Amino acid sequence: MSKFITNSKNIVSCQIGFFLLLAVGFWLLAGVSSAIAQTDDERIAELRRDIDRLEQQADQYRQNIAKEQANAESLNKEISILQNHINSLKTQINITVKKVNSTNIEINNVTNEIYTTQSRIEYQKSAIGELLLELYRQDRESLLIAVMKNANISDFLSRIQQTANVGESLLTLVDDLRSTKNSYENHKSDLENKKQELESLNRQQNSQKLSLGGVQQDKNNLLKVTKGQEAEYQRLLEEVERKQSLFFTEMKELETRIIQGGLYILRVEAQNLPKKRTKIFQWPEDNYRLTQGYGMTRYARRGAYGGAIHNGIDMTVGFSTPIQAIGDGEVIANGTNDGWGNWVAIKHPPYNLVSLYGHLSAFEFVRVGSQVKVGDIIGYEGSTGFSTGSHVHLSIYKEFFTYINEKKGQLYFNYNNTINPRDYLP
Repeated sequence: MSKFITNSKNIVSCQIGFFLLLAVGFWLLAGVSSAIAQTDDERIAELRRDIDRLEQQADQYRQNIAKEQANAESLNKEISILQNHINSLKTQINITVKKVNSTNIEINNVTNEIYTTQSRIEYQKSAIGELLLELYRQDRESLLIAVMKNANISDFLSRIQQTANVGESLLTLVDDLRSTKNSYENHKSDLENKKQELESLNRQQNSQKLSLGGVQQDKNNLLKVTKGQEAEYQRLLEEVERKQSLFFTEMKELETRIIQGGLYILRVEAQNLPKKRTKIFQWPEDNYRLTQGYGMTRYARRGAYGGAIHNGIDMTVGFSTPIQAIGDGEVIANGTNDGWGNWVAIKHPPYNLVSLYGHLSAFEFVRVGSQVKVGDIIGYEGSTGFSTGSHVHLSIYKEFFTYINEKKGQLYFNYNNTINPRDYLP
Protein backbone atom coordinates (compact mmCIF):
# COMPACT_ATOMS: atom_id res chain seq x y z
CA MET A 1 0.00 0.00 0.00
CA SER A 2 2.86 2.43 0.84
CA LYS A 3 4.30 1.79 -2.64
CA PHE A 4 1.02 2.89 -4.22
CA ILE A 5 0.94 5.97 -2.01
CA THR A 6 4.52 6.86 -3.00
CA ASN A 7 3.71 6.46 -6.73
CA SER A 8 0.62 8.60 -6.33
CA LYS A 9 2.60 11.38 -4.64
CA ASN A 10 5.25 11.18 -7.37
CA ILE A 11 2.58 11.61 -10.06
CA VAL A 12 1.16 14.70 -8.36
CA SER A 13 4.68 16.11 -7.83
CA CYS A 14 5.52 15.58 -11.52
CA GLN A 15 2.31 17.32 -12.55
CA ILE A 16 3.04 20.29 -10.31
CA GLY A 17 6.60 20.45 -11.64
CA PHE A 18 5.29 20.32 -15.21
CA PHE A 19 2.96 23.25 -14.55
CA LEU A 20 5.76 25.22 -12.90
CA LEU A 21 7.96 24.67 -15.97
CA LEU A 22 5.13 25.85 -18.20
CA ALA A 23 4.68 28.98 -16.11
CA VAL A 24 8.41 29.77 -16.24
CA GLY A 25 8.46 29.14 -19.99
CA PHE A 26 5.55 31.48 -20.57
CA TRP A 27 7.18 34.13 -18.39
CA LEU A 28 10.44 33.94 -20.35
CA LEU A 29 8.56 33.97 -23.66
CA ALA A 30 6.58 37.03 -22.61
CA GLY A 31 9.80 38.76 -21.51
CA VAL A 32 11.52 38.20 -24.86
CA SER A 33 8.40 39.32 -26.73
CA SER A 34 8.21 42.45 -24.56
CA ALA A 35 11.86 43.30 -25.24
CA ILE A 36 11.37 42.93 -28.99
CA ALA A 37 8.20 45.02 -28.88
CA GLN A 38 10.01 47.74 -26.93
CA THR A 39 12.78 47.89 -29.55
CA ASP A 40 10.22 48.03 -32.38
CA ASP A 41 8.20 50.70 -30.57
CA GLU A 42 11.33 52.85 -30.36
CA ARG A 43 11.91 52.33 -34.09
CA ILE A 44 8.31 53.26 -34.90
CA ALA A 45 8.55 56.38 -32.73
CA GLU A 46 11.74 57.37 -34.56
CA LEU A 47 10.08 56.88 -37.96
CA ARG A 48 7.12 58.99 -36.87
CA ARG A 49 9.43 61.79 -35.76
CA ASP A 50 11.10 61.61 -39.18
CA ILE A 51 7.70 61.74 -40.89
CA ASP A 52 6.68 64.83 -38.88
CA ARG A 53 9.93 66.55 -39.78
CA LEU A 54 9.56 65.69 -43.48
CA GLU A 55 5.92 66.83 -43.48
CA GLN A 56 7.03 70.22 -42.20
CA GLN A 57 9.69 70.34 -44.89
CA ALA A 58 7.16 69.39 -47.61
CA ASP A 59 4.77 72.06 -46.34
CA GLN A 60 7.53 74.65 -46.68
CA TYR A 61 8.10 73.61 -50.31
CA ARG A 62 4.36 73.95 -50.98
CA GLN A 63 4.38 77.44 -49.48
CA ASN A 64 7.34 78.39 -51.66
CA ILE A 65 5.52 77.13 -54.77
CA ALA A 66 2.32 79.01 -53.91
CA LYS A 67 4.25 82.22 -53.20
CA GLU A 68 6.12 82.06 -56.50
CA GLN A 69 3.05 81.14 -58.55
CA ALA A 70 1.33 84.28 -57.27
CA ASN A 71 4.01 86.46 -58.87
CA ALA A 72 4.22 87.55 -62.50
CA GLU A 73 5.24 84.89 -65.02
CA SER A 74 8.97 84.74 -65.62
CA LEU A 75 11.59 82.17 -66.50
CA ASN A 76 13.39 82.44 -63.15
CA LYS A 77 10.10 81.97 -61.31
CA GLU A 78 9.21 78.90 -63.37
CA ILE A 79 12.64 77.33 -62.81
CA SER A 80 12.32 78.00 -59.08
CA ILE A 81 8.82 76.46 -59.03
CA LEU A 82 10.06 73.35 -60.83
CA GLN A 83 12.96 73.00 -58.39
CA ASN A 84 10.58 73.28 -55.45
CA HIS A 85 8.36 70.64 -57.05
CA ILE A 86 11.40 68.36 -57.40
CA ASN A 87 12.34 68.87 -53.75
CA SER A 88 8.73 68.38 -52.65
CA LEU A 89 8.41 65.11 -54.59
CA LYS A 90 11.64 63.76 -53.11
CA THR A 91 10.36 64.60 -49.64
CA GLN A 92 6.98 62.96 -50.28
CA ILE A 93 8.71 59.81 -51.52
CA ASN A 94 10.75 59.67 -48.28
CA ILE A 95 7.59 60.15 -46.21
CA THR A 96 5.86 57.27 -48.00
CA VAL A 97 8.87 54.96 -47.51
CA LYS A 98 8.93 55.68 -43.76
CA LYS A 99 5.17 55.16 -43.42
CA VAL A 100 5.44 51.80 -45.16
CA ASN A 101 8.36 50.76 -42.93
CA SER A 102 6.55 51.83 -39.76
CA THR A 103 3.41 49.90 -40.61
CA ASN A 104 5.35 46.79 -41.61
CA ILE A 105 7.04 46.79 -38.18
CA GLU A 106 3.64 47.09 -36.48
CA ILE A 107 2.23 44.22 -38.55
CA ASN A 108 5.24 42.01 -37.77
CA ASN A 109 4.88 42.77 -34.06
CA VAL A 110 1.24 41.77 -33.98
CA THR A 111 1.92 38.67 -36.07
CA ASN A 112 4.59 37.59 -33.57
CA GLU A 113 2.26 38.23 -30.64
CA ILE A 114 -0.42 36.11 -32.28
CA TYR A 115 2.08 33.28 -32.84
CA THR A 116 3.27 33.48 -29.20
CA THR A 117 -0.28 33.48 -27.87
CA GLN A 118 -1.22 30.54 -30.07
CA SER A 119 1.81 28.61 -28.81
CA ARG A 120 0.78 29.25 -25.20
CA ILE A 121 -2.72 28.01 -25.99
CA GLU A 122 -1.31 24.81 -27.50
CA TYR A 123 0.82 24.20 -24.38
CA GLN A 124 -2.20 24.66 -22.18
CA LYS A 125 -4.29 22.37 -24.36
CA SER A 126 -1.67 19.65 -23.96
CA ALA A 127 -1.66 20.03 -20.18
CA ILE A 128 -5.46 19.96 -20.05
CA GLY A 129 -5.45 16.85 -22.23
CA GLU A 130 -3.22 15.07 -19.74
CA LEU A 131 -5.46 16.12 -16.86
CA LEU A 132 -8.61 15.00 -18.66
CA LEU A 133 -6.98 11.66 -19.38
CA GLU A 134 -6.12 11.31 -15.70
CA LEU A 135 -9.69 12.19 -14.71
CA TYR A 136 -10.99 9.65 -17.20
CA ARG A 137 -8.77 6.94 -15.76
CA GLN A 138 -9.89 7.83 -12.24
CA ASP A 139 -13.50 7.70 -13.29
CA ARG A 140 -12.98 4.19 -14.67
CA GLU A 141 -11.40 2.90 -11.47
CA SER A 142 -13.44 0.98 -8.96
CA LEU A 143 -13.62 2.17 -5.40
CA LEU A 144 -11.55 -0.86 -4.29
CA ILE A 145 -8.69 0.03 -6.68
CA ALA A 146 -8.88 3.67 -5.62
CA VAL A 147 -8.50 2.66 -1.98
CA MET A 148 -5.55 0.42 -2.85
CA LYS A 149 -3.79 3.29 -4.67
CA ASN A 150 -4.31 5.80 -1.90
CA ALA A 151 -3.82 5.71 1.85
CA ASN A 152 -7.51 6.31 2.39
CA ILE A 153 -10.62 7.58 0.64
CA SER A 154 -9.92 11.10 1.86
CA ASP A 155 -6.55 11.19 0.01
CA PHE A 156 -8.24 9.88 -3.13
CA LEU A 157 -10.96 12.53 -3.05
CA SER A 158 -8.38 15.23 -2.31
CA ARG A 159 -6.36 14.13 -5.33
CA ILE A 160 -9.43 14.31 -7.57
CA GLN A 161 -10.26 17.79 -6.27
CA GLN A 162 -6.71 19.04 -6.87
CA THR A 163 -6.77 17.76 -10.41
CA ALA A 164 -10.17 19.32 -11.08
CA ASN A 165 -9.05 22.67 -9.63
CA VAL A 166 -5.95 22.79 -11.83
CA GLY A 167 -8.03 21.83 -14.87
CA GLU A 168 -10.54 24.60 -14.18
CA SER A 169 -7.72 27.12 -13.78
CA LEU A 170 -6.18 26.10 -17.07
CA LEU A 171 -9.54 26.23 -18.85
CA THR A 172 -10.01 29.77 -17.54
CA LEU A 173 -6.51 30.68 -18.72
CA VAL A 174 -7.17 29.25 -22.19
CA ASP A 175 -10.34 31.34 -22.43
CA ASP A 176 -8.32 34.42 -21.48
CA LEU A 177 -5.66 33.57 -24.04
CA ARG A 178 -8.26 33.02 -26.74
CA SER A 179 -9.67 36.44 -25.94
CA THR A 180 -6.15 37.91 -26.21
CA LYS A 181 -5.58 36.09 -29.49
CA ASN A 182 -8.86 37.44 -30.89
CA SER A 183 -7.80 40.92 -29.83
CA TYR A 184 -4.52 40.50 -31.69
CA GLU A 185 -6.34 39.11 -34.71
CA ASN A 186 -8.54 42.21 -34.81
CA HIS A 187 -5.48 44.39 -34.41
CA LYS A 188 -3.77 42.55 -37.24
CA SER A 189 -6.86 42.99 -39.42
CA ASP A 190 -6.77 46.73 -38.76
CA LEU A 191 -3.09 46.85 -39.65
CA GLU A 192 -3.67 44.81 -42.81
CA ASN A 193 -6.21 47.43 -43.85
CA LYS A 194 -3.62 50.08 -43.12
CA LYS A 195 -1.10 48.12 -45.17
CA GLN A 196 -3.51 48.16 -48.11
CA GLU A 197 -3.73 51.91 -47.77
CA LEU A 198 0.04 52.11 -47.76
CA GLU A 199 0.23 49.87 -50.81
CA SER A 200 -1.94 52.48 -52.46
CA LEU A 201 0.57 55.06 -51.23
CA ASN A 202 3.27 52.86 -52.71
CA ARG A 203 1.57 53.13 -56.10
CA GLN A 204 1.42 56.86 -55.49
CA GLN A 205 5.12 56.75 -54.71
CA ASN A 206 5.82 55.11 -58.07
CA SER A 207 3.73 57.81 -59.72
CA GLN A 208 5.67 60.42 -57.77
CA LYS A 209 8.94 58.92 -59.00
CA LEU A 210 7.71 59.14 -62.59
CA SER A 211 6.58 62.71 -61.98
CA LEU A 212 9.94 63.49 -60.40
CA GLY A 213 11.68 62.37 -63.56
CA GLY A 214 9.16 64.28 -65.66
CA VAL A 215 9.57 67.51 -63.70
CA GLN A 216 13.35 67.22 -63.87
CA GLN A 217 13.07 66.70 -67.63
CA ASP A 218 10.71 69.70 -67.93
CA LYS A 219 13.24 71.84 -66.11
CA ASN A 220 16.11 70.67 -68.33
CA ASN A 221 14.05 71.13 -71.50
CA LEU A 222 12.94 74.60 -70.43
CA LEU A 223 16.53 75.69 -69.91
CA LYS A 224 17.58 74.06 -73.18
CA VAL A 225 14.79 75.58 -75.31
CA THR A 226 14.96 79.07 -73.82
CA LYS A 227 18.75 79.07 -73.43
CA GLY A 228 18.06 80.86 -70.15
CA GLN A 229 16.58 83.87 -71.93
CA GLU A 230 13.40 85.53 -70.64
CA ALA A 231 12.28 86.57 -74.14
CA GLU A 232 12.43 82.97 -75.34
CA TYR A 233 10.40 81.85 -72.35
CA GLN A 234 7.66 84.40 -73.08
CA ARG A 235 7.61 83.26 -76.73
CA LEU A 236 7.22 79.69 -75.52
CA LEU A 237 4.21 80.65 -73.38
CA GLU A 238 2.64 82.42 -76.35
CA GLU A 239 3.14 79.31 -78.49
CA VAL A 240 1.41 77.10 -75.91
CA GLU A 241 -1.48 79.57 -75.73
CA ARG A 242 -1.75 79.64 -79.55
CA LYS A 243 -1.88 75.84 -79.78
CA GLN A 244 -4.41 75.76 -76.97
CA SER A 245 -6.65 78.25 -78.78
CA LEU A 246 -6.46 76.22 -82.01
CA PHE A 247 -7.34 73.04 -80.11
CA PHE A 248 -10.48 74.49 -78.54
CA THR A 249 -11.56 76.18 -81.81
CA GLU A 250 -11.29 72.80 -83.60
CA MET A 251 -13.05 71.13 -80.67
CA LYS A 252 -16.06 73.48 -80.97
CA GLU A 253 -16.35 72.77 -84.72
CA LEU A 254 -16.19 69.02 -84.11
CA GLU A 255 -18.77 69.33 -81.34
CA THR A 256 -21.24 71.01 -83.67
CA ARG A 257 -20.90 68.23 -86.26
CA ILE A 258 -21.25 65.51 -83.62
CA ILE A 259 -24.43 67.08 -82.22
CA GLN A 260 -25.94 67.55 -85.70
CA GLY A 261 -25.18 63.96 -86.68
CA GLY A 262 -25.91 62.42 -83.27
CA LEU A 263 -22.53 60.68 -83.46
CA TYR A 264 -22.07 60.22 -79.75
CA ILE A 265 -20.17 57.33 -78.21
CA LEU A 266 -21.60 58.16 -74.78
CA ARG A 267 -24.09 60.81 -73.71
CA VAL A 268 -25.29 61.70 -70.19
CA GLU A 269 -27.80 64.41 -69.34
CA ALA A 270 -28.41 65.64 -65.79
CA GLN A 271 -31.92 65.69 -64.34
CA ASN A 272 -33.51 68.03 -61.76
CA LEU A 273 -30.41 70.03 -60.86
CA PRO A 274 -30.14 70.89 -57.16
CA LYS A 275 -30.28 74.52 -56.07
CA LYS A 276 -27.05 76.49 -56.20
CA ARG A 277 -25.05 76.55 -52.97
CA THR A 278 -26.16 72.97 -52.30
CA LYS A 279 -22.95 71.36 -51.08
CA ILE A 280 -23.20 67.96 -52.77
CA PHE A 281 -19.50 67.62 -53.66
CA GLN A 282 -16.08 67.85 -51.98
CA TRP A 283 -12.90 69.47 -53.31
CA PRO A 284 -10.64 67.12 -55.31
CA GLU A 285 -7.46 68.27 -53.52
CA ASP A 286 -6.55 69.18 -49.96
CA ASN A 287 -4.73 72.46 -49.22
CA TYR A 288 -5.27 73.58 -52.83
CA ARG A 289 -4.77 77.04 -54.33
CA LEU A 290 -7.15 78.23 -57.04
CA THR A 291 -5.30 79.44 -60.13
CA GLN A 292 -8.27 80.18 -62.44
CA GLY A 293 -11.97 80.51 -61.85
CA TYR A 294 -15.02 79.72 -63.98
CA GLY A 295 -16.28 81.91 -66.82
CA MET A 296 -14.77 84.69 -68.91
CA THR A 297 -11.52 84.94 -66.96
CA ARG A 298 -8.63 87.19 -67.91
CA TYR A 299 -6.94 84.21 -69.55
CA ALA A 300 -10.14 83.31 -71.44
CA ARG A 301 -10.50 86.90 -72.71
CA ARG A 302 -7.10 86.53 -74.37
CA GLY A 303 -8.64 83.85 -76.60
CA ALA A 304 -7.04 80.83 -74.92
CA TYR A 305 -10.26 78.78 -75.32
CA GLY A 306 -11.13 79.83 -78.85
CA GLY A 307 -13.30 82.69 -77.64
CA ALA A 308 -15.23 80.55 -75.14
CA ILE A 309 -15.36 80.85 -71.38
CA HIS A 310 -13.19 78.79 -69.07
CA ASN A 311 -15.56 75.86 -68.52
CA GLY A 312 -14.29 74.82 -65.10
CA ILE A 313 -11.90 75.80 -62.32
CA ASP A 314 -8.15 75.20 -62.01
CA MET A 315 -6.33 74.46 -58.75
CA THR A 316 -2.91 73.29 -57.69
CA VAL A 317 -1.00 71.79 -54.81
CA GLY A 318 1.93 70.32 -56.72
CA PHE A 319 3.00 67.59 -59.12
CA SER A 320 1.67 64.13 -58.18
CA THR A 321 -0.72 65.38 -55.50
CA PRO A 322 -3.55 62.79 -55.21
CA ILE A 323 -6.74 63.83 -57.04
CA GLN A 324 -9.89 62.61 -55.28
CA ALA A 325 -13.37 61.92 -56.61
CA ILE A 326 -15.59 64.84 -55.58
CA GLY A 327 -18.53 62.51 -54.94
CA ASP A 328 -19.79 58.94 -55.14
CA GLY A 329 -20.29 57.73 -58.69
CA GLU A 330 -19.22 55.65 -61.65
CA VAL A 331 -16.25 56.16 -63.96
CA ILE A 332 -17.89 56.52 -67.38
CA ALA A 333 -14.90 57.53 -69.52
CA ASN A 334 -11.17 58.25 -69.43
CA GLY A 335 -8.42 58.77 -71.94
CA THR A 336 -5.68 61.02 -73.24
CA ASN A 337 -5.83 63.75 -75.86
CA ASP A 338 -3.68 66.69 -76.96
CA GLY A 339 -5.66 69.38 -75.17
CA TRP A 340 -6.61 67.82 -71.84
CA GLY A 341 -3.78 65.33 -71.43
CA ASN A 342 -4.87 62.49 -69.13
CA TRP A 343 -8.51 62.89 -68.08
CA VAL A 344 -11.22 61.03 -66.15
CA ALA A 345 -15.03 61.53 -66.16
CA ILE A 346 -17.34 60.38 -63.31
CA LYS A 347 -21.17 60.32 -63.32
CA HIS A 348 -22.78 61.18 -59.97
CA PRO A 349 -26.27 60.00 -58.98
CA PRO A 350 -28.98 60.99 -58.35
CA TYR A 351 -28.70 64.07 -60.58
CA ASN A 352 -26.38 62.46 -63.17
CA LEU A 353 -24.01 65.42 -63.13
CA VAL A 354 -20.60 64.51 -64.59
CA SER A 355 -17.30 65.67 -63.07
CA LEU A 356 -14.28 65.92 -65.37
CA TYR A 357 -10.64 66.00 -64.18
CA GLY A 358 -7.99 67.10 -66.69
CA HIS A 359 -4.19 67.39 -67.03
CA LEU A 360 -3.50 64.43 -64.71
CA SER A 361 0.02 63.08 -64.54
CA ALA A 362 -1.28 59.51 -64.16
CA PHE A 363 -4.43 57.48 -63.50
CA GLU A 364 -5.02 55.52 -60.31
CA PHE A 365 -6.05 52.23 -61.95
CA VAL A 366 -9.54 53.59 -62.69
CA ARG A 367 -11.45 51.65 -65.30
CA VAL A 368 -14.65 52.53 -67.08
CA GLY A 369 -17.48 51.04 -65.05
CA SER A 370 -15.59 51.28 -61.73
CA GLN A 371 -17.61 52.48 -58.75
CA VAL A 372 -15.88 55.17 -56.70
CA LYS A 373 -16.59 56.80 -53.36
CA VAL A 374 -16.06 60.42 -52.46
CA GLY A 375 -12.38 60.87 -51.57
CA ASP A 376 -11.15 57.87 -53.62
CA ILE A 377 -7.93 58.63 -55.46
CA ILE A 378 -8.54 58.63 -59.23
CA GLY A 379 -5.27 60.15 -60.42
CA TYR A 380 -2.45 62.59 -59.67
CA GLU A 381 -1.94 66.25 -60.43
CA GLY A 382 0.17 66.96 -63.49
CA SER A 383 0.72 69.17 -66.50
CA THR A 384 -0.24 66.90 -69.41
CA GLY A 385 -1.91 68.34 -72.50
CA PHE A 386 -1.88 72.09 -73.14
CA SER A 387 -0.87 73.31 -69.72
CA THR A 388 1.60 75.94 -68.56
CA GLY A 389 2.10 74.38 -65.13
CA SER A 390 1.03 71.61 -62.79
CA HIS A 391 -2.67 71.80 -61.86
CA VAL A 392 -5.96 69.92 -62.09
CA HIS A 393 -8.83 71.23 -64.20
CA LEU A 394 -12.28 70.41 -62.75
CA SER A 395 -15.45 70.77 -64.83
CA ILE A 396 -19.00 69.76 -63.91
CA TYR A 397 -21.30 68.95 -66.84
CA LYS A 398 -25.07 69.06 -67.01
CA GLU A 399 -24.72 67.40 -70.42
CA PHE A 400 -21.66 65.31 -71.24
CA PHE A 401 -20.79 63.29 -74.34
CA THR A 402 -17.74 61.67 -75.91
CA TYR A 403 -16.72 61.16 -79.52
CA ILE A 404 -13.72 60.21 -81.62
CA ASN A 405 -11.55 62.74 -83.41
CA GLU A 406 -10.86 60.50 -86.41
CA LYS A 407 -8.05 62.71 -87.68
CA LYS A 408 -6.04 62.16 -84.50
CA GLY A 409 -7.61 58.91 -83.31
CA GLN A 410 -8.20 60.39 -79.86
CA LEU A 411 -11.22 60.30 -77.57
CA TYR A 412 -12.69 63.77 -77.13
CA PHE A 413 -15.51 65.15 -75.00
CA ASN A 414 -17.64 68.27 -75.31
CA TYR A 415 -16.56 71.65 -73.99
CA ASN A 416 -19.95 73.33 -73.53
CA ASN A 417 -22.89 72.64 -71.19
CA THR A 418 -20.95 72.99 -67.94
CA ILE A 419 -21.89 74.71 -64.69
CA ASN A 420 -19.72 76.52 -62.16
CA PRO A 421 -18.28 73.82 -59.82
CA ARG A 422 -18.18 76.29 -56.94
CA ASP A 423 -21.99 76.34 -56.89
CA TYR A 424 -21.91 72.83 -55.41
CA LEU A 425 -18.63 72.79 -53.45
CA PRO A 426 -18.16 73.74 -49.78
